[in-house]
Amino acid sequence: MAHHVTSQDIPANGEQIAKKDLSKVKLISLLIFVAGAIASFLLFSNETWGAGYAYSWLFAFIFFITLTLGGVFWTTLHHVTNSGWGVSIRRIMENLGFVFPFFAVIAIPLMIPSVQDDLYEWMNRHRYVQQTVEAVEVKVDGKKGYEAKVVAGTEDLDEHAPGGAYKSPEKAQLYATHEPYDHLLKVKKWYMSLENWLTRVILFFVVLGAGIFFLRKFSIDQDKDPNPTTRRLILTRKLSCAVMPFFAVIATFIAFDFMMGTDYKWFSTMYGVWFFAGCALNSMAVLILTLTWLRSKGYLTTVTSQEHYHIMGKLMHAFVIFWAYVSFSQFMLIWYANITEETTYFLLRNSSDGSVNWNLWSTLLVFLHFALPFAVLLPHYMKKKVKFVVPICIYLLVMHILDLYIAIIPERGPSLSVMNKFAGHEGEILLTAPHKAYLGDIVAFITVGAFFVFVFVRNLGSANTYPNRDPRILESANLHN
Repeated sequence: MAHHVTSQDIPANGEQIAKKDLSKVKLISLLIFVAGAIASFLLFSNETWGAGYAYSWLFAFIFFITLTLGGVFWTTLHHVTNSGWGVSIRRIMENLGFVFPFFAVIAIPLMIPSVQDDLYEWMNRHRYVQQTVEAVEVKVDGKKGYEAKVVAGTEDLDEHAPGGAYKSPEKAQLYATHEPYDHLLKVKKWYMSLENWLTRVILFFVVLGAGIFFLRKFSIDQDKDPNPTTRRLILTRKLSCAVMPFFAVIATFIAFDFMMGTDYKWFSTMYGVWFFAGCALNSMAVLILTLTWLRSKGYLTTVTSQEHYHIMGKLMHAFVIFWAYVSFSQFMLIWYANITEETTYFLLRNSSDGSVNWNLWSTLLVFLHFALPFAVLLPHYMKKKVKFVVPICIYLLVMHILDLYIAIIPERGPSLSVMNKFAGHEGEILLTAPHKAYLGDIVAFITVGAFFVFVFVRNLGSANTYPNRDPRILESANLHN
């Protein structure tokens, strides 16, 4: 049963976490990040490890950014639906979502050309064409245009680049490629260009970062208002209605630009939805673990109860099902259509690269990520009791690691174990120690994870643990379902 809370139980100035409860965690995580950043710099610079480590960094970046994106999602959903039950834990959602803009720091290595050369073949092709083809200004029907002219001898280009004038030198260069498979890149030119990619990435962090910043700011400002009203609630609801569509688009394009882009010939209309399912599911697991940690230190005990665990557990259970539905739908549609450009994704993940049997892990994912947690979370008492739900949350996060690992790392083998002339490594095997590359995965994961923990804990300590002057705080504290 829910405990009874009155306004007298809510401190007028709110509840803040003591610095001593956070200082140790912040210090340790910061030291680990600094040490990991130094190690990562050395690994990126190493000829043997650098290429493989690019995939390690991408994997770690994607895993932790899904958790922050989930925080943004739950915050905006809370306001859009005018949720009353979640007021007590809304500040944790806001703090988790507010890690997102700081992850621009972690994205910096992925914007370095030498790192991109190892990750994205389409970027290699663009840079290669820019180096070997010159755009010459011409007059067509009295109007200025550009034609492509070969300025370096290559096997891939004819003596003369394709005819025709284009409005910009970039387009003239882009169309100067003759390899048959590059037709797919040509038709995606409006999206897949170096300038557009960089612009999108910057906008991701600026737009969504600004959205979660103001949502959190308005919430914190209300804690200090001596005469709180519903004005800020209405304001944040309107802002959330504006942020939610941007979240949907940005989360989808993060999956496209950073993950799907590792194989530009492959595409899936379900990919963004699958990515979102992982964000929502596993960020809820982080919220539950954070709530449990804070309660163990004596915080949030007044305004939260097992009823909150019950609802959060039900949402987690729902997204276990949703993840399975989307994952199966993506596989079934691609299998049924049997289009070469689409099936390559699953062909790679249903084989072995000599060191890992991807087929085995892909098959186990069906049972470990769906069947087992689905059955365990069915009974209501499993979602209410901390001793049950906490291990489940940890387990789901481990499955999320496996899910993203299978989505990203298999590309490392075929991409780096071949000669890549466009990256300037003709005649050279880029990945000379594939069996050791997995050590880099661990280093990257710990480094990015330490950064995530540091920023998240810092956010937790910078404001009250819950919005104590929200008009619905008593409704949430006395939750019963």
